[in-house]
Amino acid sequence: MYFAFICTDKPDGLPIRKAHRPEHLAYLKSLGEALKFAGPFTAEDGETMNGSLIVVEAPSLAAAQDIAAADPFAKAGLFASVEIRPWLWSLGKPEE
Repeated sequence: MYFAFICTDKPDGLPIRKAHRPEHLAYLKSLGEALKFAGPFTAEDGETMNGSLIVVEAPSLAAAQDIAAADPFAKAGLFASVEIRPWLWSLGKPEE
């Protein structure tokens, strides 16, 4: 089952994001095939990062929550909120 993580940074979280970005990217890469895609949300300027969208495949909501909690960004306290929602991938899968 797929799960979408919709993460919103705390106000003024950009320094935390920048400081922990290498660890965060390494963590996402370590998820292997469980990671389907990921990237930052940005402000209207298209450059200033202010959140994250991450989609993983996991056997349960609890497993997805564990993945989200282990993210270095989460551990560093970057996020004001993290919503984890089951998600159906209907169109645009890489294998299509």
